[in-house]
Amino acid sequence: MKADTKRSGPQTRAQIQQVALDLFSSRGYDATSLREIAERVGITKASLYYHFRSKEEIVGSVLGSRGDEGAELLDWVRAQPPSTDLLEQAVLRWVDSHTGEKLRGIRFVTANPGLMRAISRDAGGPIRDALTGVAELLAERAGQGDVEQGPDPERVLLVRMALLSINAAVAASAGAGNR
Repeated sequence: MKADTKRSGPQTRAQIQQVALDLFSSRGYDATSLREIAERVGITKASLYYHFRSKEEIVGSVLGSRGDEGAELLDWVRAQPPSTDLLEQAVLRWVDSHTGEKLRGIRFVTANPGLMRAISRDAGGPIRDALTGVAELLAERAGQGDVEQGPDPERVLLVRMALLSINAAVAASAGAGNR
């Protein structure tokens, strides 16, 4: 399929990410080639290489974007005063941050667990680190932590589970919302 209009570089990168995630999720990561991605986007393989050198780089860019969003949530939590409703506010903020693009990312992660385990040490680190920081701060600032001893580890785990379960709920409800 050829593109009907000219796109900017950032628009082309975003479309490459979107198409790649859709193909990786439906066909599988290993069964999808860069040539297929380029054809679906309506560009040459050489043009795709201008934006991304490999499938791994595409995945890394998507995970990096989600890591940035996690860091933004962490910064927001840091700027909030301790309160009893801080956990609720943070969870709602994280829920509100989910878009169609993020849903494609969640579908990709769910469809490719082996690949995610293999690359999670590097590419998945920023989102993991940000959500760990958010969970620790929320556990502490929601009145469940001791300033000297830090947040209760059990509460941190529960907060992390709550944040991560949002991704699972969004992925599970995606089919119902797309009908």
